[in-house]
Amino acid sequence: MHGTIISASILNSDLSDLRSTARKVDESGAGWLHFDVMDGSFVENITFGSSVLKAVKPYSGAFFDVHLMVTDPTRQIKLFAEAGADNITIHAESGCDTLAVLREIHSAGIGAGIALKPRTPASAVIPFINDVDMILVMTVEPGYGGQGFMPDMLPKIKELRALAPDKDIEVDGGINAETAKLVKEAGANILVAGTYLFRSEDMHKAAENLKNA
Repeated sequence: MHGTIISASILNSDLSDLRSTARKVDESGAGWLHFDVMDGSFVENITFGSSVLKAVKPYSGAFFDVHLMVTDPTRQIKLFAEAGADNITIHAESGCDTLAVLREIHSAGIGAGIALKPRTPASAVIPFINDVDMILVMTVEPGYGGQGFMPDMLPKIKELRALAPDKDIEVDGGINAETAKLVKEAGANILVAGTYLFRSEDMHKAAENLKNA
């Protein structure tokens, strides 16, 4: 398990200038760059595919953290692994052979994660707990950036930390300096942040605020 890590979500950045976004994330010390991949089926919105990650890769030294919010991630694993992903997280609710896909991710030599929507219980990860490096808890409904944090997800984070004391627990949605403190106290150690980081006057200071919350 890592210490506290900040994963900057490019969904909330200036998508017209991802080269500058990559540079800002590196300079901020966030460490990770988060790609929210949406297919218009699993969630209503559509964002970007592996070609965008591949285009950004040469301009960043960050760890590339891919979150697949797609109905069937099976066809996406090879594409994102070859494009330069360092970790790929799939949803427990997606329509695939979850265990087989997690093992395919690992066979590509990268980290594998399992994500849970707000209404999915923590117990849903139990069948896969030995095949993941990270558990992602959605603290908003997936599909759109800029939503408000759901405090009723804190007990789920605590439950997952008890179930998986040696795994990374990532949270995604509504993270700022105040909510960062809450999720860290509950047991999360990887914080996805978009709006809070990219709309701050000083991104480095904002990242430090999250790390030290």
